Amino acid sequence: MEKKDIYEHLAKIYLENAPAYKGVKPKSEDYKIYIFVGIAVIIVVSSLFLIPFSRNPSNTQTQLILAPDPVRINYKFDPIKKEMYSFDLKRLNIAGYKALAFAVKKSNFNDDVSMRVEFQSIFNERSEVYVKDVPGKWKEYTIDLAQFKNITEWAAMSGLIFTVEEWNSSDDKGIVYIDNVRFIK
Repeated sequence: MEKKDIYEHLAKIYLENAPAYKGVKPKSEDYKIYIFVGIAVIIVVSSLFLIPFSRNPSNTQTQLILAPDPVRINYKFDPIKKEMYSFDLKRLNIAGYKALAFAVKKSNFNDDVSMRVEFQSIFNERSEVYVKDVPGKWKEYTIDLAQFKNITEWAAMSGLIFTVEEWNSSDDKGIVYIDNVRFIK
């Protein structure tokens, strides 16, 4: 037997189909598959074109993330008077950004603690804003950079410092957690 004869014999046995495929019309079930595949292709192609237009560009934000993982300020005011966590911004240009955002919480629910957020530029400009009454559960803060009034040039920043001071805490020890520190355009 030749290869062609073997293939024809297998086609008869397993496929119950004639070996000559020319001129053979597909079964009616084959049309259902073609229709299903055609509809699926139309849905996929149309969704590729419609998804970008369905987004509202005013709700999107460009962010520069400094710390995706939580950092902590572990303070114990005996004899130290303040504890801080600082980010070295290495002459970072944040002139195009509008706000600083982060989440914060404290470990001791009974402690009444506030935190200072301070920027430094390479020109020794310093400006701070206070976050009063740090909550016991995670809370998101967004501070407009315009609130840091003593910074005139945002093109070369040297540091971002979070500070807990003795006079801003009712308890002598505790932990303040800061998470997801980022700049928002």
